[in-house]
Amino acid sequence: MSDSPLKLIVLTRGDVERVQRAGQELVEFLRSQSSVQVAALVESEAESLDTIEADLVLVLGGDGAILRACHQLGRHQRPILGVNLGRLGFLADLSPDEFREILPQLVQRNFRVVEHLMFECLLRHADGSTETFLGLNESIVSSANPLQMIEVRLTINGELVTTYSCDGLIISTSVGSTAHSLSAGGPMLRQNLPAFVITPICPHTLSNRPLVDGADGIYSLSLTETSNEALLVVDGQYRRPLQVGDTVEVRRAQVTFKLAKLPGHSYYTTLQRKLGWSGQPHYPNR
Repeated sequence: MSDSPLKLIVLTRGDVERVQRAGQELVEFLRSQSSVQVAALVESEAESLDTIEADLVLVLGGDGAILRACHQLGRHQRPILGVNLGRLGFLADLSPDEFREILPQLVQRNFRVVEHLMFECLLRHADGSTETFLGLNESIVSSANPLQMIEVRLTINGELVTTYSCDGLIISTSVGSTAHSLSAGGPMLRQNLPAFVITPICPHTLSNRPLVDGADGIYSLSLTETSNEALLVVDGQYRRPLQVGDTVEVRRAQVTFKLAKLPGHSYYTTLQRKLGWSGQPHYPNR
């Protein structure tokens, strides 16, 4: 319990009219509350948040907006609460009306912060140069030509696992397991489970199936000599061409993604709501 005002950073995309309008209405509501202080209203993804003090970062939009907010926070992660203005929303699971209703709980700090795995993706170019990306969802090595497969060699902690002939290979966090990996046939993992999922996209060999492994390993991906026109895509935000001789390394990041959770809002209740998991259907007696 706290008597001090709840300090919020409100993130909204100014180029989406529906989200901008909803954001303005919500900010007007928040500014009318004496128990809340809007530390900043941020409409640009390029704006730095490092020096702004806040208890929570309120993100308006869907899971994509939360993903962008996570990238904007970078190495200075803060607790995030999402208000869903999108469609599905596994991370942003509150409607604007629900947010207004639970605001007194937020003011009283009646929420918990759940930390989730983030990763670093190190791209080692064949010429010796390197690039590093911080991510939340997944790293994907994919064919740049939709009509051509690639061969991706996977090693974990220096040990060869296998070589996939496929359209691409996804290394996903638990948070990212309900994103591209799920669409490719991967499993859903509890969001705060410290693990990576390796999911091949359209593998040529039917025995190649998704693999779940621990978050403390170093996952290395490289192309075989027969592969060309490949891409590295990190969280859909960063795209880099890949060549034979390049190596992609994925490992646990030192920072974590922090998600604010309220009583009665858990991962499984969200799955029940979003996926319609209401149990067995009931049929009338005949």
